Amino acid sequence: MTTPAAPAVKETKAQKAERIKAAKNPWHAWEEVRQYARDGRDSVPAEWSTYFRWWGIYTQGDGKGVTGGVGGEGKATEYFMMRVALPNGLLTSAQLRVLAQITRKYANNLADITTRQNIQLHWLTIGGLVDVQDALESVGLSSKGACGDVVRNVTGCPLAGLDSHQLIDASPLAVEVAHKLNGNDTFYNLPRKFKFTISGCPLWCSFPEINDAALTAIKRVVDGKEEIGYTLRVGGGLSNEPHIAVRIPVFVRQDQAIAVATATAEVFRDAGILRESRTSARIKYLFMKFGWTAETFLTELESKLGYKLDPSPVSEDNPPADIYRDHVGITPQLQPGLSAVGASVINGRVSGDQLEKLAELAEKYGDGQLRTTIGQNILIVNVPNAKTAALVVELNTLGLNVDTSAFWRGAIACTGTEFCKLAIAETKGFNKWLVAELEDRLPGFDQQIRIHITGCTNSCGQSWIADLGLEGKKIKKDGKMVDAFYFCVGGAVGKYAGIARQIGYRAAAEDCPEAIERLLRAYLAERTEGEDLRSYFRRTSDETLRAHLNGETVAAVERDAPPVGAGRFVSAE
Repeated sequence: MTTPAAPAVKETKAQKAERIKAAKNPWHAWEEVRQYARDGRDSVPAEWSTYFRWWGIYTQGDGKGVTGGVGGEGKATEYFMMRVALPNGLLTSAQLRVLAQITRKYANNLADITTRQNIQLHWLTIGGLVDVQDALESVGLSSKGACGDVVRNVTGCPLAGLDSHQLIDASPLAVEVAHKLNGNDTFYNLPRKFKFTISGCPLWCSFPEINDAALTAIKRVVDGKEEIGYTLRVGGGLSNEPHIAVRIPVFVRQDQAIAVATATAEVFRDAGILRESRTSARIKYLFMKFGWTAETFLTELESKLGYKLDPSPVSEDNPPADIYRDHVGITPQLQPGLSAVGASVINGRVSGDQLEKLAELAEKYGDGQLRTTIGQNILIVNVPNAKTAALVVELNTLGLNVDTSAFWRGAIACTGTEFCKLAIAETKGFNKWLVAELEDRLPGFDQQIRIHITGCTNSCGQSWIADLGLEGKKIKKDGKMVDAFYFCVGGAVGKYAGIARQIGYRAAAEDCPEAIERLLRAYLAERTEGEDLRSYFRRTSDETLRAHLNGETVAAVERDAPPVGAGRFVSAE
C-alpha cells in the first residue's frame, strides 16, 4: 500500500525572502541588468524585483498606491525609482551637475532629497538604469546599497568639519564605514535593512535615536587629559512599531570605531532569530520582542570584537535640548570668515534645473561643496561671510528658501501614492498645500514646529518623532472615499526623546488645515509664559487635544492596522 505524500508546507514570506537572497548576491550581477536593458523591460525576471533593491532601485507604483493593488501592495509600472547614496550627505558641484543632467534626461526633471541624505529619482526605464549608473560612477557616486537588506546610506552631520561647536569631524569615519560595509559581500545578506549614523555634532542632527545603530561623539577626562570618542546606540527605528535606540554603556575610542561599527553589523547579521519573520526582522526587535538589554548586546558585541570596551555610564551623555537641528539659515563655520548657508527644500522636491543652479551657486559663492540633510534640505558651504546675503537672495529666488516660516521649515513628507506601491494617501502635494494654508492662517507663528506627513503606517515620513505626525489613510466623506490623515502628537528627539502619542483623531485631507489651526490657536491662548509647543503637548490630555483639533469633543478612533504587505521588502528610508 502506498503511503500518501505529506501535504506541502507553504513557504512563509520570510522563508521566501531568505531563499531569494541566498540564491544570488546582486552586487555581482549588474551585467545581467545590462542584458535586460538590451532585451527590454519584459525580459526582466520576477526575482529581480528583489535584487534591484541592492542597487538602490525599486519598481515604481502607478499613482494609486496600495489601494490600487492586491495583497497589501499596489501595482508596479514599467518604470523604476532609484536612490543615489551620499555618505554623510557630501556632494560636489561636479557631482550635482551630473545629477542635474540625469534628472532632466531620464527622470522627468524631478528629484527628491530624502530623509537619509540620498537623492531619489523616478521615471527611469530599464535602459535608463544602466545609463544612469554609468553616469553616477563617472563622478564617484553609486546607488549601490541605498535599498535592500544591507547597510543603508551612512548619515552624518551636514556641517561635519565645519561646525565650530562640533566635538569631532566624524565625516571621514562615516564615509569609511559606508565604504567598508556597503558593497561588502560579508554584509550583502542581513535580516533586513540596517541604518547607521555617525556624528560628531552636539545637536545630534542625524537623529541617532531612531537609527539601527549610531555612533555619537562624547568627551571624557582620564588622568586629567581630555579625550573625544564615541558612544554607541542600537535598536532605534520607526515603521509600524517605533522604538528609541538603546544606549550601550561604553566609550568607543576613535581607533576602535571602525571595528565597533563592523561588529555591530555582525551581531545583527548573525541574529538568526530575526530571519524568522519579515515583520520582526529589524535589530530593534532583539530588545522589543526577544528580551535583549544593553548588557546583552554589549556581551555579544565584545564577543565579536575579542576585547572589552571601556565603560561609559548613560549619565555621561548630554542629549541636545529642544532646539532646531536642521542647520537652515546662515551658520558661521569653524574656519574664520566662512559660513554655511542652509536652504529649506519643501518636501525635498527639486527639479534638474534647480540642481544645475545649485551647482552654479556653490561655485559662484563657495568652493563647490554642498551637503544634503536628513531634513530633506541642502547646504552650500565654505561661503565667505561677505557673500552670504547675496546667496540667500539667489536661493530664495530659486524657491529653496533660507528665510522661511516655521511651517515650511518643519515640513517633511514621504513619497506617498505618487510613486509608492505601499502608500494609502498622496503626501508631497498635500504637504506643500498644507504649509501654504497654515502660513496664511497663522502668520508669524513663533514656535518651531515639525509637521511630518507619511503615506501609510510604515512611517517613512518619520511621523512618530514629529510635533504633529499625520499618517495617511482613506475615509468616506460625502459618499466618496478620500485621502485622510490620522494624527499623532508630541513626538521628539534629543533630551525629551519620545514617540508621538496616538490621540484618536483623523480628518479628511481637505479638513486638516482648519483642524491644525484650531489646535495651534488653542496652544497660543493656553500656553504659560515661555512654554514651548512640545511642553504644551506633554501636559495636555489626548481628549483635550482631540477636542481642539475637532472644534468640539469627539470620541477617539483607532489607528489603522499595518497593511498586509508590511512584511515584504518595505522601502522605508
